[in-house]
Amino acid sequence: MANREALRELQTRLASRLQAARTEGVSISWLAVKAGESNYLFPLALSGEIFPLATVQVVPYSRPWFLGVVNLRGGLYGVVDLASFVGEGLARHRSEQALSESSLVTFNAALEVNCALMVDSLSGLRNREAFSSVEPAPDGSPVYFGNRYRDLGGTDWQEINLRSLSQFSQFLSISA
Repeated sequence: MANREALRELQTRLASRLQAARTEGVSISWLAVKAGESNYLFPLALSGEIFPLATVQVVPYSRPWFLGVVNLRGGLYGVVDLASFVGEGLARHRSEQALSESSLVTFNAALEVNCALMVDSLSGLRNREAFSSVEPAPDGSPVYFGNRYRDLGGTDWQEINLRSLSQFSQFLSISA
């Protein structure tokens, strides 16, 4: 129960910071998340809401990275394990505690995809000034990979182009 309260508190802080950024004109560009062993950046303009991981109804005969469907605010959303999807469909096994700390990040409604990406943890909001270097995605990267950033602490972050991901044929095909 403490984990859910901590997640709600983080969501409230993020919502407050987003509102402050809108009113004060502060430029915040990304939602930073961790999925598996990697760090990712979701463009805020294309990100939707953040939810604690709810009970997911399993869909038979689907890909290992497609966890199932969940009801979020009365809407039905497919749930994709981001780390498994990016890791070529390898299913991950997690402890109950790790699952209880996971979050769902929906796509912006403008993308017209009822989908939520399951991430292991939220790392806050980032703007361009938080990074010391930027380079294009490595050769052979998936089409939905954007630039690769390194923060001031030396940590690497991979931007995920949510628009490209939402139109990627393998992402849209959940059946195995």
